[in-house]
Amino acid sequence: MSVAPSRLLVALVIAAGTPACSAEVHRFPLREPLWRDTDLTPVTVACRAGRGAAAKPWCAPAPTRSSSLWDAADGTAFRPVARFFAVDPAGPATNVNSVDEVPDSAWFTNRIGVGVDVTTPEGLVRGPCGDRAIDPDAPDGAWVIDRGNLAGEGPGFGVTVTGLGRFAIALDGALQPERATGAAAIASRLYHAAGYSAPCASVVHARPSLFTLLPGLTITLDGAARPLDAAALAQLLASAPTRGGLVRLVASRALPGVALGPFRDEGTRDDDPNDVLAHQDRRDLRGARVLAAWLDHGGASAETTQDTWLAQPGDDALASPGVVRHYQVGLDDCFGRELDSEAASRRAGHASRLDLAEGARDFLTLGIPERPWDRAKRSADGDIFGFFSGRDFEPQSYRGDPPNPAFSRMTEGDGAWAARAIARFSPELVEAAVRAGDFTLARHTEHLVEQLLLRQKAILRRYFARVSPIAGVRVSGEDLCGDDLAQRTRTFADAAFAYRARAFAGADLALRSRPVVRPGAGGEVCVTMPHVADDGGAPDDAASRYLVVDIVNGVAPGPLRAHLYDLGPRRGFRLVGIERPADDSPPD
Repeated sequence: MSVAPSRLLVALVIAAGTPACSAEVHRFPLREPLWRDTDLTPVTVACRAGRGAAAKPWCAPAPTRSSSLWDAADGTAFRPVARFFAVDPAGPATNVNSVDEVPDSAWFTNRIGVGVDVTTPEGLVRGPCGDRAIDPDAPDGAWVIDRGNLAGEGPGFGVTVTGLGRFAIALDGALQPERATGAAAIASRLYHAAGYSAPCASVVHARPSLFTLLPGLTITLDGAARPLDAAALAQLLASAPTRGGLVRLVASRALPGVALGPFRDEGTRDDDPNDVLAHQDRRDLRGARVLAAWLDHGGASAETTQDTWLAQPGDDALASPGVVRHYQVGLDDCFGRELDSEAASRRAGHASRLDLAEGARDFLTLGIPERPWDRAKRSADGDIFGFFSGRDFEPQSYRGDPPNPAFSRMTEGDGAWAARAIARFSPELVEAAVRAGDFTLARHTEHLVEQLLLRQKAILRRYFARVSPIAGVRVSGEDLCGDDLAQRTRTFADAAFAYRARAFAGADLALRSRPVVRPGAGGEVCVTMPHVADDGGAPDDAASRYLVVDIVNGVAPGPLRAHLYDLGPRRGFRLVGIERPADDSPPD
């Protein structure tokens, strides 16, 4: 079993994300930021016997299962109590590079804001599907039903489409027609653009004659298994919304590789040599709390994840070496899913159904104080979206059900990282994603776009008022530039912004100058940096060449703090680190 890449990962993360120490100050080392995690390097897993006499050896991690009952009990009662007595406060995330970002990995890929083709409406809609879309105009019988739904799944079945592979077909329930199918298509594109691995889910309107049934299938509905024959299929399709005689459904392409089951939101996977960082301390999993809050993905937990094993190219999908890829699935619960009672639906996103803290608060206050869910109302314009709204939305208080251990350890830095990604979704991109939901009524599309933009604004106000929103930091000649996402998104009034900068240099990081900040178009801010070293003389990584530049925007209490080495007028400046301190104290 190869473990070298995993050990290398730990060394690189520590080296890239932790300032080096000298006698006087803490400095970042002179090296490039880590932008690609070593967990993308294929590893070999010990083989075990397959099932059955003729089964192939299984040379991949073992499949896992998730228990929703245990996850709920553990997250609600056991884990918080254990953490309280263990005095286990959340520390900094462990997979953050030297410029305060998350490298590409088997968990996350930088897309939005880095020039990847999700920054146009067309590219965002293609999203995880690429150019291989399922075709509802295929010939009769082209979609072969070869699997019924599994226990715990909603109404649906599996099909195989020649040339495209396998798809899971899901239908809407009668309570909120078009919401679940639309949510699966919309949220998968937003999650993908934000950087996560998500399934290709597309809303299609199909004629019943597209389907061919294989014999002997079963389907589970209302907890009871029954044969999936022509009569059952007709009954199932008749219960779904239609448009012009076509049945509305969402088709989700099977994930690549061999399914391994869900990943847990804490600990590591013992049989994946690449999995060495505790899941609850990964910034991408912690920060996903803010994305889940934006979309009201209340079920964001181990139950809505999927690991797959991607073997190296070859005929044997169970061979080694390979890589485990981590997916976010189960996104059809977004945008106001109705629960088993109106009271539970109102509380969704604010408190879990078995919330000990809220229960104790109600007991001590006799339930007198008004809570956000007490004010929750359904909108006539968005009647299929339950209580999903931007009104009274408090992103920092968002809670899923069951509780998620990674979410509970999210720090301000993790939340601000996610907010910076969400800020890059322009109104045009949000509208393009919602239109992928293909709602029949224009008012449903308009309502969902409006509420998503209101919730987005609430997220930006919350985090950009606490952590510097200046991102995309770069060196251009003698200028240090960045993009103030709070200014670009008009999160605060123009009068709130008051830019200033300071430059500190040398072994003792003495204040060297106060460069003028030049605001530009689209929120760009630049400062001209003072040279503190000559072309020759001291080594490149000498303390005398070290420069720290703070840029304060007047809204966040702390600066964007850039760490650089001045290699002289000829070779210029090298950016090696970024921090976003909580206050405006000088660096030390």
